[in-house]
Amino acid sequence: MTETGGRRSRLTFALLLALGLALLAGFVALGSWQIERRAWKLDLIARVDARVHARPVPAPGPLTWPHLDARTAEYLKIHARGRFRHDRETLVQAVTELGPGFWVLTPLETDRGFTLLVNRGFVPQDRRDAATRRQGQSAGAVTVSGLLRLSEPGGAFLRSNDAPNNRWYSRDVAAIARARGLTGAAPYFLDAGGASNPGGWPRGGMTQIRFRNTHLSYALTWYGLAVLTLVGIVLLIRHWRNGG
Repeated sequence: MTETGGRRSRLTFALLLALGLALLAGFVALGSWQIERRAWKLDLIARVDARVHARPVPAPGPLTWPHLDARTAEYLKIHARGRFRHDRETLVQAVTELGPGFWVLTPLETDRGFTLLVNRGFVPQDRRDAATRRQGQSAGAVTVSGLLRLSEPGGAFLRSNDAPNNRWYSRDVAAIARARGLTGAAPYFLDAGGASNPGGWPRGGMTQIRFRNTHLSYALTWYGLAVLTLVGIVLLIRHWRNGG
């Protein structure tokens, strides 16, 4: 082999080895990340299962708002009493098992002096206009129970909330409160339970509380690719030592 050919061979070997090591590190990192995600998902499933079957507690008031976080409050079963402000409802785009449509978020002026956004449930496209579901707009005092959900700021993937044009893609509590002129609004919303509203709409009780957990299979896939990459590196080194 000429000197030039030898340099090219060494350079090719170095590049292939560097690529193999980079792939090995990447696959191991991805596998480890999936293991971490699996632990997080199992913890979430355990917390949600415990909370959705517990007795409802009063909706957290203003003194507790600074301390609310996903670990301690998300999916907590709560209840509140007050009057709905149907004139200030907000429709947030949604896709559910019933098809495309909207979540109906309505402010509840609670008897404890703060406002709570309530996701009363889902309506299809042909029920977007509140006039098509007047039966579901109770005028008197009501007691609402459901699951506490934290705000979803910003919007959805590739689609930002557009408050001036009343286009909402996520349940961003703070932005909706500003757009509707709500004062003293809780930093979370209540996902109403129960499927029955007068007239059938909105359709409540559609909170997703079953979570897919496929992280272990993904982790095994990434670790499997790491093993194959390691085998490839070993064969590459062996081939080089045998004269390339």
